[in-house]
Amino acid sequence: MKSFTPEALDFLKLLKANNSREWFHPHKSEFKACQQQAKDFFKGIEEDLNTHDSIEKAKLFRIYRDIRFSNDKTPFNPHFACSFSRAGAERRGGYYLRVRPGESFAAIGFWQPNPRDLMRIRKALQYEGEEFREVIQDREFAAAWGHLKGDKVKTAPKGFTRDTDNIDLIRHKQFIFVREFTDSEVLHPEFPQRVGALFLAARPWFNLMSEILTTDLDGRSLLDQ
Repeated sequence: MKSFTPEALDFLKLLKANNSREWFHPHKSEFKACQQQAKDFFKGIEEDLNTHDSIEKAKLFRIYRDIRFSNDKTPFNPHFACSFSRAGAERRGGYYLRVRPGESFAAIGFWQPNPRDLMRIRKALQYEGEEFREVIQDREFAAAWGHLKGDKVKTAPKGFTRDTDNIDLIRHKQFIFVREFTDSEVLHPEFPQRVGALFLAARPWFNLMSEILTTDLDGRSLLDQ
């Protein structure tokens, strides 16, 4: 699998410092070369994911920012990023990877679960939270991904109380794990393999979450409904 070169990160640093159309236009050929690096890199990650998972779609995000509703009017994203959606109704969750000088990271999980899925996760955590904890506290998983992150409600979501079992987990609105990388890590020749190993380590948690989101509280499949 191909990795990034110092030239690609240097270009992104320059783009961040000169984030304007006037600067970007005469440097577009440099951007195209760096973008091809990103495409090759993310393609390798997708192919590796498909050796142990099934990816329905890999989405490379555009360099151009949507500034219509943002106070930040800089026109470009000084990074390369890609999301990987798991295939089929029986596979839930997704992978994300961003390369940005000084701010690179990989992430897994559920960024914006719909209301039905969110309630199903919370109900599972209420009654079977220990299984969830066992998976995310497993030595290999924790070494790869650390602690659960994501936005939370301040006290207890509707339908739950502050003394509900596992309320610390139930308060989550997002269920994500994030692993940050230094520029040296991004430029390491084995960076793609290391990302691949991180994504592979996520499978036990994805397997549990997929089971939760495809069955009801009695364990009956929701896929046939």
